[in-house]
Amino acid sequence: MKLDIRYSNHPEDSKYYDTEKLRRNYLIDNVFEADEISLTYSHQDRMIAGGAMPVNTELKLGSTKELGTDYFLERREMGIINVGGKGTVVLDGKEYALDFKDGLYIGMGTKEIAFRSENSASPAKFYINSSPAHKTYPTVYITKDKANHRPLGSGENMNKRVVNQYIHPAVCESCSLQMGMTELDKCNSWNTMPAHTHERRMEVYFYFELEDDNVVFHMMGQPQETRHIIMHNEQAVISPSWSIHCGTATSNYTFIWGMCGENQTYDDMDNINNLDLR
Repeated sequence: MKLDIRYSNHPEDSKYYDTEKLRRNYLIDNVFEADEISLTYSHQDRMIAGGAMPVNTELKLGSTKELGTDYFLERREMGIINVGGKGTVVLDGKEYALDFKDGLYIGMGTKEIAFRSENSASPAKFYINSSPAHKTYPTVYITKDKANHRPLGSGENMNKRVVNQYIHPAVCESCSLQMGMTELDKCNSWNTMPAHTHERRMEVYFYFELEDDNVVFHMMGQPQETRHIIMHNEQAVISPSWSIHCGTATSNYTFIWGMCGENQTYDDMDNINNLDLR
């Protein structure tokens, strides 16, 4: 297992970052590596994000010195959404088969976690978010059909999309982790507009279903000091609580969002008027 560490950054420092430093601090460029669990530990609310991609072997999730625990979920909870071929997640001996866009909430206290692919020619890609937990909630298997669906936006504003809430109070219980998947309709490219911040929660975005040479322009920074990071298919980005997080792209796309922090009120956000952005 690989674990990259990212420290918190003050907004007054971040506004002086050049492109390379922005990417080094916030971009997670290698989410999936064959036969590897690749994770990034952010000191922004101590969120862990990354991927497990078993191809030729089963992958087992262990603990690390950075967590200081006997096993990974001793004091954490986890969310998983599969963005690859069919695969299986094994939790303390119990198997959960995940097809494309199936999800899983895993409660604190689960000791043994393993990942398998059904077919090495089309391996599973398990995208992972994990945050600190204070209580054990039941593990829940969540297909896309069982998610809470919220159609938003319009074609006129190029942001017609469906927000599929997987780990959300309307679907299952969790301590602080929320996780879901937003799908944009064809010919739509803007997400999360108007832009907003939520000082109560940080967020991680994972962009995928970008075909060919299409890219996402992910917007971040304080509302009057905005920056952007150009992202490719199957990359993730860390969004601190003080930063806006919205984006546009050269085609439609899908992204997975994960949040943790003070509350679980999805609509608790501080919207920014478009004309106030700088």
